[in-house]
Amino acid sequence: MDLVLHLADDYLLDKVWARLLPVNDHLVQPSYASLSTSANFTSIMHLQQSAWPRDYIPRQIISLSVITLLGIHFLYFLFAWLSYRFIFNHEMTRHPRFLEKQVKQEIQCSLRAFPAMTLLTLPWFQAEVMGYSKLYDNVEDYGWAYFALSVPFFLLFTDYGIYWVHRLLHHPSIYKTFHKPHHKWIIPTPFASHAFHPVDGYLQSVPYHLFIFIFPLHRWLYLGLFVFVNFWSILIHDSDMVTGHALEKVINGPAHHTLHHLYFTVNYGQYFTWADRVGGSYRQPESSLDPMLEIKKQS
Repeated sequence: MDLVLHLADDYLLDKVWARLLPVNDHLVQPSYASLSTSANFTSIMHLQQSAWPRDYIPRQIISLSVITLLGIHFLYFLFAWLSYRFIFNHEMTRHPRFLEKQVKQEIQCSLRAFPAMTLLTLPWFQAEVMGYSKLYDNVEDYGWAYFALSVPFFLLFTDYGIYWVHRLLHHPSIYKTFHKPHHKWIIPTPFASHAFHPVDGYLQSVPYHLFIFIFPLHRWLYLGLFVFVNFWSILIHDSDMVTGHALEKVINGPAHHTLHHLYFTVNYGQYFTWADRVGGSYRQPESSLDPMLEIKKQS
């Protein structure tokens, strides 16, 4: 997020903050005839600065809040709409367990969760901006081999972390309060991907933030992976039950997550099946479990 904030400051926020909170030093606007002198040019530039500099923490917190809220709304509506429009099988809306006006409810639940999730996530982003993470800029610092291997390492680390967070959220003592709202969607659409209690959504995001405070990761790569994470979370909520593909026993795809929503206590993983296999919670997608069969019975 420090990279995003830096770019936002360069191209927009410096001007916005200078307009909202300009430097108050009683400088007099110089006349057109005096613009050629370097002293007066410096005065003009000073007038265009904000009383809150980039490293002022209240400014950073406000900027990060706005950027995060705008970003999550943009990614959610872009990827969820694309998945809903081009991937999601709309016949699934005829399933007996598909709720009335469910898509509207999923969107409303997501929009209610975003502000609180942003607030909970801000300390991670602020720590990142203040330089406490292990993000780096130059590939040469760790080499191309580490750069390439850090992608599967990031995915494996976060997948295993999410597996246990997700499984913990199914514990009876906290399930009803924090995770049950997400399981309201027995037959989810892509818009259900972020439709959960904000604490639920935050806890499942913790492994992503934690990784960069333990292990080095290239800044641009982290940004790309963060976008991918949101895309994947949306993709696996399309209620798809395509089975028999080559990576089915390795990749935790839409079919696996569809079974999770149907049966609750299986396939907790995010990207891979290995954590579920080790934890004894894996269930193999089969054509006989396809929720579309229930729809065909009604035809």
